[in-house]
Amino acid sequence: MCPLTLDCVTPVQAKGFAMAFTAFGVEGLPFYHWYEFQHAALGPFRAAADATRLFYQNPINPLAHTTFGKSIAAGMELFERTTRRYGKPEWNIPSVLVGGERVAVRPNVVWERPFCRLIHFDRALSERHRRQPTILIVAPMSGHYATLLRGTVEAFLPNYEVYITDWADARMVPLAAGTFDLDDYIDYVISMLHFLGGDAHVIAVCQPSVPVLAAVALMEARNDPYSPHSMTLMGGPIDTRFHPTAVNKLAEQHGIDWFRRNVITKVPFPNPGMVRDVYPGFLQLTGFMSMNLDRHLDAHHDLFRHLVRGDGDSAQKHREFYDEYLAVMDLDAAFYLQTVETVFIKHALPKGEMTHRGTPVDPAKIRNVALLTVEGEKDDISGVGQTEAAQRLCTGIPDKKKAHYLQLGVGHYGVFNGSRFRSEIAPRISDFIKSNNGGSRAPATRRSITAKA
Repeated sequence: MCPLTLDCVTPVQAKGFAMAFTAFGVEGLPFYHWYEFQHAALGPFRAAADATRLFYQNPINPLAHTTFGKSIAAGMELFERTTRRYGKPEWNIPSVLVGGERVAVRPNVVWERPFCRLIHFDRALSERHRRQPTILIVAPMSGHYATLLRGTVEAFLPNYEVYITDWADARMVPLAAGTFDLDDYIDYVISMLHFLGGDAHVIAVCQPSVPVLAAVALMEARNDPYSPHSMTLMGGPIDTRFHPTAVNKLAEQHGIDWFRRNVITKVPFPNPGMVRDVYPGFLQLTGFMSMNLDRHLDAHHDLFRHLVRGDGDSAQKHREFYDEYLAVMDLDAAFYLQTVETVFIKHALPKGEMTHRGTPVDPAKIRNVALLTVEGEKDDISGVGQTEAAQRLCTGIPDKKKAHYLQLGVGHYGVFNGSRFRSEIAPRISDFIKSNNGGSRAPATRRSITAKA
């Protein structure tokens, strides 16, 4: 989950795509069309591989109980899994323990716009648990689906009313819905906070730290009564000039025109968003994989061995992880390019040069919203100090309402998921939220909103 959403395509990779198109006689064909063609061409082979796997796994087949049969079945499963397109994962949070009581959980869409839905995890609570604080988790719009934050949601469900942004796959949004850029992202955040009525806390995970900080600054500048009680920024690129990572340096080495020429393409037929300019998810996935290619190759080799040995538990853990990891979505080109230029090339927010539809974004205007920043010691995506920079920008917040926490021993993903997050980070966020709950503002009446504009 890269905050930059551009770490996947290096100059070498871009050249490699061009060479591949030329070699197959499709020079000039947009690489998204070539990707779709390749995926369709492999369809019969995936079907044959799946049929072969079922044949060699059938218990009435004597070969199914031999090393040879198990090896064939394992190889066919690996081929099918590495050539399929992974769909959007389910949330799979059927229940949660609240105050010693196991209650059912149902995700409901309560607000919707063309590029985002707001999901509320409705818990079947008894009356004594209904007055719990509300948190809005703003998930990254950086390639993966919001379900990657399933562990984050689960950590807060026992003690909070949890809402999360569910960003849309741009290739599924018709061109008639218009484009979506960083300004629209900020508008969406403000609109969702209005929907929650002001009696809420916002948590930005990774990339949305910048638009969330901008949204809160704009709301505070105009004394918006629906500003949140607190905002928590986790592993976000507030100021990438501090300890720049390889991901950050890539943006500085290439101007915005390079990204426009090399990684932006049009969605092909027959997708609903055909002709829309996007940064494709499969390119982002290329970057995710290439950053730790040896580890991914080893993981798939281990899966083969687990399948041959009959180690079902280990094989299932692999499937669950990669079903989530390999599911990616496209980003609207306007949002991608504006984010790269504003956040990573111009450093507009920390320089005091960021604007939202012509209005300056000034974090110093924030006075009433408490601020917590969280970083990981080994984060190789957002370097140490990049998120903490928000503390220096928000000069209007009293010191007693500001806090920073550096989690030792974790990388980027460990900031919002895993055992360290559950045992050390989430409790600190929870304590901060409860310390700054701000009394009881009268919340606006919440209703299901499905307007498309």
